[in-house]
Amino acid sequence: MGHGSDQEQKHIVSSENADATADAGHERGEDGGPVWDVVVVGAGPAGASAAYAAASAGRRVLLLEKAELPRYKTCGGGIIGPARDSLPPGFVLPLRDRIHAVTFSLDGKLTRTRKSRKMLFGLVNRAEFDQALVDTATKAGAVLRTGATVARVEQHGAAVPDRRTAAVILSDGETVLARAVVGADGSASRIGTHVGVELDQVDLGLEAEIPVPATVAEDWAGRVHLDWGPLPGSYGWVFPKGDTLTVGVIAAKGEGAATKQYLTDYIARLGLSGFEPSISSGHLTRCRAAGSPLSRGRVLVCGDAAGLLEPWTREGISFALRSGRLAGEWAVRIAEAQDAVDARRQALNYAFAVKAGLGVEMGVGKRLLTQFARHPAVMHTALTGFRPAWRAFARVTSGATTLAELVRMHPVAHRMLSATHKPDTAPERDVK
Repeated sequence: MGHGSDQEQKHIVSSENADATADAGHERGEDGGPVWDVVVVGAGPAGASAAYAAASAGRRVLLLEKAELPRYKTCGGGIIGPARDSLPPGFVLPLRDRIHAVTFSLDGKLTRTRKSRKMLFGLVNRAEFDQALVDTATKAGAVLRTGATVARVEQHGAAVPDRRTAAVILSDGETVLARAVVGADGSASRIGTHVGVELDQVDLGLEAEIPVPATVAEDWAGRVHLDWGPLPGSYGWVFPKGDTLTVGVIAAKGEGAATKQYLTDYIARLGLSGFEPSISSGHLTRCRAAGSPLSRGRVLVCGDAAGLLEPWTREGISFALRSGRLAGEWAVRIAEAQDAVDARRQALNYAFAVKAGLGVEMGVGKRLLTQFARHPAVMHTALTGFRPAWRAFARVTSGATTLAELVRMHPVAHRMLSATHKPDTAPERDVK
């Protein structure tokens, strides 16, 4: 059976599951359709984690995804310790490589490789990883529906039967009702727009998937390359995944031509220009502004839709998994809320949980980015020549500690970053 037929069969199975849920005596809307406890929009790591968390709590969960799965995503696919520790129990990572060494360079110069006996992090193909997460969510009871593009969310008006319900309107006009909605629909999120997410930092990532011969692949096995780039705050990476190298660069938005040239030069310096990329792609990453809302009424946002990622490295998978799990858990409480006051209380609790953990890490990452953009050579010298800095890098990537804990526990790191400290003390705005 061909790939297209498999996707069609998946969609039919999902629809049948949805019908079965509606026929099982569950609550229905005025049009006879089911009222879901939780509807999750977007089946990436954040959405799949949210759907798993809510379904594991025994709630009726619908997971909406506009694409057919599996699908390609522009992403290095690095699974650091905090991401691994946030996976569902028993989840088996579809690793393509295990990294024990990092080669650092400063715009192609001063190259040095550091090694670790312990695995620093793993590498995955996003299509395989995302599909495995979705499969875990559906096994927990969530119903997946692909090919479903969300046009908007409404919490008032004719489409909403009562104050305990939100309406998710699909592009074909269909209305899906839910007691709580989780927006996990990426950095260009429609749900994020509904919530009023505000962004503070936007970067352009460019990436090439380059198939290489076995001899080249062997040279890269178990080792990644990180290059501190020529543009302020920019860097490049090579992530090996068997017979393919994922090569990318990232820099602040607004320097598109220079960022593209950086990628071209980087690939050439690595001796990879002679290999034809199977995929060349680009993607904008967006970080939330301090005080940006994470909810509105019965709607929460998580992952890229909320602008949650580490500002320096722009690592987003661990933030997606962690915020997605929290969103799923708090969406269950919002679904149980009998009035707007209780729903708002639960939403504020979600925001507090996100800011107390991920928000603190983002604050440290922002300060690291500021220092890195000003003094990339200092960062390079520290990581390649100062053993405590390398050990700290290894401990963060392996999950033994976090950036926030590192700064709190080490006076030198604290002093280095204190000059750029701007805490996220702004209260979340109440969006009506």
